[in-house]
Amino acid sequence: MFTGIIETTGRLKSINQIGGDIQLVIHAPEMDFSDVNLGDSIASNGICLTVVDIGDKTYAVDVSRETLSKTALKNWRTGDTINLEKAMLPTTRFGGHIVAGHVDGVGVIRHISKDARSIYIEIEIPSDLMRYTADKGSITVDGISLTTNAIKPEQNIVCLNIIPHTAERTNIDRHWSVGGLVNIEVDLISRYLERLLLTSNQAQKSAGSISEELLNKAGFYL
Repeated sequence: MFTGIIETTGRLKSINQIGGDIQLVIHAPEMDFSDVNLGDSIASNGICLTVVDIGDKTYAVDVSRETLSKTALKNWRTGDTINLEKAMLPTTRFGGHIVAGHVDGVGVIRHISKDARSIYIEIEIPSDLMRYTADKGSITVDGISLTTNAIKPEQNIVCLNIIPHTAERTNIDRHWSVGGLVNIEVDLISRYLERLLLTSNQAQKSAGSISEELLNKAGFYL
């Protein structure tokens, strides 16, 4: 589990083919490795990946074909800047929102412009994810917990304002550009709410179909 508050950035050092999968080595000179162990999870551009090797300020992760097909990772190149966040602890200050590290889809950056000292960005996301967005709601983009300034449902667009601190502490300043692909994770709570409502509606429909005739057939006589 993560919070979407990026701890530091790293650089993609190498991409190695292993069978049908790949192994990535990420160099993270500013990361505190004192509490990183094999098997730990590190969100890398929002993708929850398991540490399989630790080197000198580097760590390696294995990536399955499933992850490659569902995320923007297939477009990563050696030298890319990667947003990094270690899994949260019970004592961690919860500064963002609940982030699972399970990418829901890939978004496309459609617009970037300056807005005073901030950066205004529009991202097109998959249409089936729009129902989980809302004005002033939460969304995770490349692992960054962000607030949706506004949404444009007819265009499948979420609008974001990035403050200077966030841009400088992440890969936004160095890596994001119009046409670029980013990992999208919608608010986990909205998914649970949808499931709860669907289950509730189904239960109500089932309850509404009970009749005296049905009860008689089941052996209950009124």
